[in-house]
Order: sequence, then structure tokens, then C-alpha cells
Amino acid sequence: MRSSPWRMVPVKECCELIVDCINKTAPSVPYRTPYKMIRTTNVRNGLVDLSECKYVTYETYKKWTRRATVQEGDVILTREAPIGQVGLIRGDDTVFLGQRLVQYRADRSVLDPHFLLYAFMSPALQSQFRAHEGSGSVVSHIRVGDCFKFQIPLPPLSEQKRIATLLAALDNRWLLLKKQNLVLESIAQAVFKSWFIDFDPVRAKAEGREPEGMDAETAALFPGEFRESSQGPIPEGWEIRPLGEVFRVTMGQSPPGDTYNQDGHGLPFYQGRADFGFRFPGKRVYCTAPTRRAAGGDTLLSVRAPVGDINIALQDCAIGRGVAAIRHDYAPSFAYYTMWSLSKELKLFEGEGTVFGSVTQKQLAELLVLCPPKPVLEAFQSVVGVLDSRILTNEMQCRSLMALRDTLLPRLISGRLRIPEAEEALKEAL
Repeated sequence: MRSSPWRMVPVKECCELIVDCINKTAPSVPYRTPYKMIRTTNVRNGLVDLSECKYVTYETYKKWTRRATVQEGDVILTREAPIGQVGLIRGDDTVFLGQRLVQYRADRSVLDPHFLLYAFMSPALQSQFRAHEGSGSVVSHIRVGDCFKFQIPLPPLSEQKRIATLLAALDNRWLLLKKQNLVLESIAQAVFKSWFIDFDPVRAKAEGREPEGMDAETAALFPGEFRESSQGPIPEGWEIRPLGEVFRVTMGQSPPGDTYNQDGHGLPFYQGRADFGFRFPGKRVYCTAPTRRAAGGDTLLSVRAPVGDINIALQDCAIGRGVAAIRHDYAPSFAYYTMWSLSKELKLFEGEGTVFGSVTQKQLAELLVLCPPKPVLEAFQSVVGVLDSRILTNEMQCRSLMALRDTLLPRLISGRLRIPEAEEALKEAL
């Protein structure tokens, strides 16, 4: 392995602006405004994701940007809680730095902003960031003065742009697939809501209309009238039953700590919400002696604060005390979207103040849910299962793309891998 051919320079020498945040919390407002606060939780994996953010007034925005405004192409670094997450500002939102963040603006005559982003994401820079990890009761953080000193590789600008373009191609494809999955899930949620919450097909037939968006064979499965139930009017012939009678519920139980490992031995082990991602969990640790298991396709529910978040098990896995597995024998999609529809009921189990929220197996099993006839559930699975399968395929491709990026990134940034070799790997992936 040859050493890096690039010279190393302090980041301050190739940035026109490095600005620390104002180290106090900006007062937010409980309504949407054009002015969004970037928090450490918004900065992840090269992105600044503001789908969940806090809003402020114009006056607060002006006060918190008196040092500098945030512009497209700026790179944001978290210097505490956690250390070393990096994101690039895309678009022209009016945003500003919350606490524990640093803003870098590349001098574009010598440094490409995307190259700076990927340099910060490389193992070499992450190692520099982690050198500031605290120990014991010391909170890990990067001192503001050190934010100017990080050593980054600096190839010729033309080479930076080519490297950044290659890596961005993988990121852009990943983003596209993630956006597709959000759309696909919203379509599936809309179908569930139409069939099992709003009862649109039944209402249409009761009013003498043909149900929309389905063929005659599927429409024939729905009745044309309602009956009263403990939960209000429901379709004739359908039931309201306790969740424990409709789904199989397995509460997690944490195995002994000495059975955990990060080497891939045993089953993936999920302990709670921290292990969840969009739709599917990541692989946190493994367990060689699982106490409770979920099967691939089971809905995973967080049962300890926060209560009610859901994922789907990609494969057989071990589940700890913060997770329950929900299974339907022949309609796994119905299980997932039923738990999605119960989010308000589940949030009632959240604790207040110092009370730690949780839901027990008995409480979960006693929740009342709709139980349509088997032919309707099979029809739902045939329709929504196609969408869920596409989401799964996209997710697996996303993981492959990120694995390839994580392989190419350190070698490209260091100069140990040349562009033509990386282009061949990219062609196969895209």
C-alpha cells in the first residue's frame, strides 16, 4: 500500500470561513417559519436533514447569524454529542447553527466543498476528531480552537472535483432510493388508511358507487354496509378484537452481556429505538445466545421510551427488553401498518418528567384493533406487499451503495486509489 501522494494542510488554510455556533439555545417557536435551526441530530452521514427541526422567528434568526449566515455548500461538523458527524448544506433554506456545531466554507479557488465533506468523513479525519473523546465523567467535545487545525489532504483542485463527483454519484443514487422509499411508504399508508380507517370501499358501495382504485374482484370482498362496535361504525362482518388475538406478540428479553459481540457471531441483536433506522434497523451488535427472537419480516416495536417507534426485521434477530416483535401469520404488511396506525395510542404510555415510559405485554395485547376477514387481508397483502417488497429492494441497494462508498472514500481521499479504478467499481454499482 503506497502512502498518500497529497500534501496535508491545516483546514484553516483552505477555508474562507470557519465559524463556531453561539453557545446557547435559540428560543424556538411551536409553529413553522422560514427560519430553521440545525441541531446535532440533523447532521448525519454527509447530510443535513431538516425533515424534523425547530423553527425560530426572524429576529432570532438574525441574532444567531450575526457572525455569518449559512450558505449552500457549507460543511457542518458536530463537535459534541456526538463528535465528528458531518453534513453538507444543500439548497437555499434559511438555516442557522444550533449548539455544538461548526461551519466550514471552502475557499473554492483551492478546495472543493464536496471534497471537504468527504475528507471530513474519511477515517483519517474521523481519527483526528476522536482524539478529543473524553473519559469517565468528561463530556467528549472538540475545542473550538482545534477546529481550525485539522489536517486535510489537498490534491490539485481538478482531482478534488473528480473524486467528489464519483463519491457524490453514489450519494445521489442513495438519496434517490431513500426518497422513493418515502413515497412508496406514503402510498402504502394511504391504502391502509383508505381500507381500514376511512373504509372508503365500504362507503362507496353503501352509496351505490363502485370503489375506486381496485378491480371488481377486490371490490367484491368489501361489504356495502356498516355495523356498530365498541370503536364506532365498522364494516358489516368485520370485528374489533384485542391485539393479542390478531397478532403474535413476543416481548424482548436481554441476554447476558457476555454473549454480545461486534464480530458477526450469532444473530443481530436489537435493544431499542436507538437501533432503528428508516423502516429497517441497522446492525448494532450480535448475540450468540439469544433469549427472545423475532423472525425476518416481523414488525419490531419499541416498548420502552420512546414507545411506539416501528421497524421491520430484515432477518431472524435477537430482541432485547426495549423491543417487541409483532407477527401476522399471512399478512405481515397488515401488522406493520396496524402498528403505524396505533402511534397515538402507544404514545399514551410515554412517561412524564422523570418517569420512564414503557408498555407491558398485557397492555399491548389488550389494545383493540380492527380484524377484517381473511380474504380482505390477503388482498391487502397482495397490493401493499408489492410496495413493501420494492422498499426492501431499495433498502438493500442503499446499503450496498453505502458499503461501496465507505470502501472507496478513504482510498480516494488519501490518493491510494486512482480515478479510473474507482470508475470501474462505480459502473458495476450503478
